[in-house]
Amino acid sequence: MELQVLGCSGGIGAGNRTTSLRLGDNVVIDAGTGLADLPLAELARIDHVFLTHAHLDHIACLPLLLDTVAPVRTTPVTVHASQSALDTLQRHIFNWQVWPDFTQIPHPDRGLLRYEVMERGDTFTLGELTLTALPVLHTVPAVAYRMDSGKASVVFSGDTDDHAPFWQAVAAVDNLQTLIIETAFADHEAALARASRHLTPQRLLAALGALPGGLDIRITHLKPFDHELIMRELTGQASAGLQLKRLLQGDVIRF
Repeated sequence: MELQVLGCSGGIGAGNRTTSLRLGDNVVIDAGTGLADLPLAELARIDHVFLTHAHLDHIACLPLLLDTVAPVRTTPVTVHASQSALDTLQRHIFNWQVWPDFTQIPHPDRGLLRYEVMERGDTFTLGELTLTALPVLHTVPAVAYRMDSGKASVVFSGDTDDHAPFWQAVAAVDNLQTLIIETAFADHEAALARASRHLTPQRLLAALGALPGGLDIRITHLKPFDHELIMRELTGQASAGLQLKRLLQGDVIRF
């Protein structure tokens, strides 16, 4: 299985794209601005969108995706998310004011958009791939995702504060290869990070100490103006043997 990083920044500008990861050719995790760089034919092949939560940087391109592929698709795109996130989409995005309700287009009986609830602990299987929603702590209801190819697993945190149930779930993954974990703010913005339920280098490193060694750990969702500082703080404070890399647009993780 291949996981392609379409976007992984905590902001825009200077080539930065917000969060979107592609599994194979028909599944994406979050629909941030990175999704917009795919060719039209590849956009049209997306059948499933799994959302970590409904904040704008993670859903920005979902409405535009549906509008773009509508003329060429004959089956709906299924959006998997918590009931809270789906309610937000219905109430605030696909409401005929901000954007058309694609559950009713092109016909109420044949909508291009289909919702499927996926709460913490739920699993969804596509061929050999199994996705499981894991608990995280953010300012709105949110989940992380475990992606299991049958040979190895990748865990993507989405947006989260330090959260014991998340770390317990990560530690329980018996075939964990890669952890993609957010660190949105540098240590000098610890108060803002706590208020917005994001991690800082100091708090992430404290939590990583409980995990086994040898993991491939990728850092995502860095704020653009501080991304170099965040990585310096992480690598400068990391214990010996802990290998941390910044997740980059264009990265491909095979598992």
